[in-house]
Amino acid sequence: MKLGVVFPQTEIGEDPDRAAAFATTAESLGYDHIVAYDHVLGASTANRPDWAGPYTDKSMFHEPFVLFSYLAGLTKTIELVTGVIILPQRQTTLVAKQAATLDVLSKGRLRLGIGTGWNDVEYEALGEDFSNRGSRSEEQIDVLRKLFADDVISYDGKWHKITEAGLNPRPVNRNLPIWLGGMAPKVMDRVARLADGWFPFYNKNLANQIAEVRSKAEQHGRNPDDIGIEVISPLGEAGPKQLDQLKRLRDMGVSHTAVATMNVGLKQDEHIDAIKRFWDAAHTMI
Repeated sequence: MKLGVVFPQTEIGEDPDRAAAFATTAESLGYDHIVAYDHVLGASTANRPDWAGPYTDKSMFHEPFVLFSYLAGLTKTIELVTGVIILPQRQTTLVAKQAATLDVLSKGRLRLGIGTGWNDVEYEALGEDFSNRGSRSEEQIDVLRKLFADDVISYDGKWHKITEAGLNPRPVNRNLPIWLGGMAPKVMDRVARLADGWFPFYNKNLANQIAEVRSKAEQHGRNPDDIGIEVISPLGEAGPKQLDQLKRLRDMGVSHTAVATMNVGLKQDEHIDAIKRFWDAAHTMI
């Protein structure tokens, strides 16, 4: 099982040197990848008394493609993972351009995680339709893969029209692994049909959910072993309880995990020490 870290977007602060130190430390320790969450705007709760979202305008987020472009120049081997870009609130061809360029400049280190999101405030501000985001994302995936693979494409879909045009540069391997986030039944079916990997949340029914996705993949004529699975692991203290959870994930067939140091009361500089402690405790059993 591959072991990564979650970039602590909301807590690491604005200092670029601290962001760099987090990534270079993770790479030097031996972590396989670094995951960055995505939010473009945070909603103010001043006039939203019933706001239930986990993030607000007080939550800081670096834009993942820009962040990873910076970190790509400071690292050499660690995989860069968007976990996940909210694709339907973005222009598909622009995402394709950004992702392809980042993959080239990082020498093929990008894994493109995408999702449909939950924050309608962002969709409104970005001029995209929140109500059809799931079905639209399927066409977006198709457009991305065609743009990555071919020099020039023509595409006439429900939401996209491209006439004899193409990306330059394209990804190193003329393809990028596309992983999907989310746990809704439609998402799980989409994973089984279309995705290279999946980001489910840890829960008591995870083993059954993984089995369901694998079964659906077989029904669609796919080898379920071709679908990677990444589950985020909370920091804790890397004690026996958490190490047992990592073993359970491995036994379920989870291929990747990443430790999240956010929301456990750490100060900005303490995140680096935390991933050191986690590595010392966990890497030998992964």
